[in-house]
Amino acid sequence: MQTAIIGAGAAGCFCAVNLKRLLPEMDITVYESGRRALAKVAVTGGGRCNLTNSFEYVRSVKEAYPRGEKLMKRALKVFSHEDVMAWFEREGVALTVQDDGCVFPVSQNAMEIVTTLTRLMTRYGIRLITERRIKDITPCGDGTYLIEGKRYDNVVVATGGAPQPSGLAFLDDMEIERIAPVPALFSLNINDKALHSLMGTVVENTTVRLAGTKLTAEGPLLITHWGLSGPAVLKLSSYGARVLHEKDYVTDIVVNWLGQENEAQTAETLQRYIDENGKKQLSTVHPETLVQRLWLFLLDRAGLTPQKRWQELGIRQINRLTAVLTGDIYRTAGRGVYKEEFVTCGGVALSNLNPATMECRKYPHLFFAGEATDIDAITGGYNLQAAWTTGYIVSKAISSLAER
Repeated sequence: MQTAIIGAGAAGCFCAVNLKRLLPEMDITVYESGRRALAKVAVTGGGRCNLTNSFEYVRSVKEAYPRGEKLMKRALKVFSHEDVMAWFEREGVALTVQDDGCVFPVSQNAMEIVTTLTRLMTRYGIRLITERRIKDITPCGDGTYLIEGKRYDNVVVATGGAPQPSGLAFLDDMEIERIAPVPALFSLNINDKALHSLMGTVVENTTVRLAGTKLTAEGPLLITHWGLSGPAVLKLSSYGARVLHEKDYVTDIVVNWLGQENEAQTAETLQRYIDENGKKQLSTVHPETLVQRLWLFLLDRAGLTPQKRWQELGIRQINRLTAVLTGDIYRTAGRGVYKEEFVTCGGVALSNLNPATMECRKYPHLFFAGEATDIDAITGGYNLQAAWTTGYIVSKAISSLAER
């Protein structure tokens, strides 16, 4: 039997290795349009490879997967983050779980993951053909498919995210429903020189929201020389990927610099500063989570001078400062383009697929895995987890078909 896998990314390579283990007699060819396999894995996590997450800090699967939540909830019961960790550890990759739940190789080197998978592919005789872009898949009518003039019993599409609709153009003739792709996981540009002067400043606990929506995200926020970034903003861009795209990435973002504190709680805190530090200047007393230069910046946004004394604040000034601390509004001016931020929202519609096997309902023996489908996640290793999980499920499904 012969299987073609289109795409030598995380999902495709993981599927190939597991399928070969399940069916040693299976002949597997992996086609990759780029120059080398696992190119994205090599740079993910800043080159350290955040390969999964402990899921400890998400309240639900939906919080991690804005699109594909139902399928992933089911899929993770088949092959979970614990299974991923155990799989790589069996291959000799020592792993570490960070305080935020992100899982990395102890080596902090993504190439350890790349080398592990490519070594296994070589050992098992899995054929890898690079710099070969597949132009079409031709169903033969008997459950087999013609690719590059060769007939395959099974085909797995694992091409990763396609920023342009043309990325999955080889499916056009098959009339498989696709969701138009748009970028996800990106920073936001803000045209504010005063804000830019704070580049490098990190606030560990913030809440950010897209104005006019209920879309919010929590976590660390990073001020950059172009605007706002960090886990909170990246998560918000994932949740609001389509909303932001529709607005051409120009909208208002609301920042609560104090995390989950509401206006009433913040007003109480400010009143305590007045009661306990009334004679001190505003510049000398501030929330401990905010560094001095950010505090001075926020005072200016509230129209307050740093030399003013706390006891001199009137109710209107307290209200202004409260509003800035808990609902600071910035106008976005586009999305940041960062080479690490390559996640795409969209792809093959999940309605096409059997969620238990990732097999196409319309075309038997045609499977989809990873980001080629309309599954994507927030930052933190969840996207790679989806790749490992769906790739594994496809390998199991093909194995079951072969055994019938």
